[in-house]
Order: sequence, then C-alpha cells, then structure tokens
Amino acid sequence: MSLQSTKQASVLVVEDDENIAYLLKFMLEREGYQVALARDGRQAKEFIEAQPPPHIALLDVMLPFVDGFELIRLIRASAAWRSTPILMLTAKTQEQDVVRALDAGASDYVQKPFAPNELLARVRRYARAPS
Repeated sequence: MSLQSTKQASVLVVEDDENIAYLLKFMLEREGYQVALARDGRQAKEFIEAQPPPHIALLDVMLPFVDGFELIRLIRASAAWRSTPILMLTAKTQEQDVVRALDAGASDYVQKPFAPNELLARVRRYARAPS
C-alpha cells in the first residue's frame, strides 16, 4: 500500500458502546481524522491482522470476545503495528487496571466519562508523534 499524499491521520476506534463509538467517530472525523470503527474485540483483531496500522489506536478495555489487554498484546506482537500509539479509553478506573494497561504496552489511559477536548488533545499528540 502506498503512502497517502494527504495529511489526514487515521484512527482505529474499538468501542462496544454504540453511543460512545459514534460520538468518538463524529468528534474525530470533525477534526479531520479518518476513522475505522470496530464494535468488539473480534472485529478489532481481524482489522489488526488484515489492515495496515493507523496513526493511533483508541481501545476500550472491556470488550466482547477479545478484551483491550489482549488487543494491546496483539498490536505489540505485530511487526507492522508495534510502534502504533495505543490510547486506552475505559470506565475501569482502579490503579491496578491503569498499571496493567500501561505495562502491557498502552501509550496512555483516559478514563470515562472523558472530557472531549482533552481526549482530542491526546489523540493529536500521539497522531503526530514519529513512529
């Protein structure tokens, strides 16, 4: 696949809550991002195994079929995806969950409910980071 000539950054959003998923898609597309949406861990796993990496992956932790921790392991085990920034977005707020995600290879962790502008600032930061 050739490099895109546009500057549009891509984001993989993995979120099983329909309302949050479409809010994230709307927010990110409004900011100019190209958004791929996976509704559960199985769809995300298939995307990771078949597609080139996006500029950033935004993952929920609690997902049907394959959870966010397993998706982190899958991304970090893939040569193509290994350097993709991973931003965890989850309602799991206990310190042990944050530590587990970061230790597994997540780049950052945002708790739900999230502040939209803060989330967008974090996405911008990681989307422009060199890979």
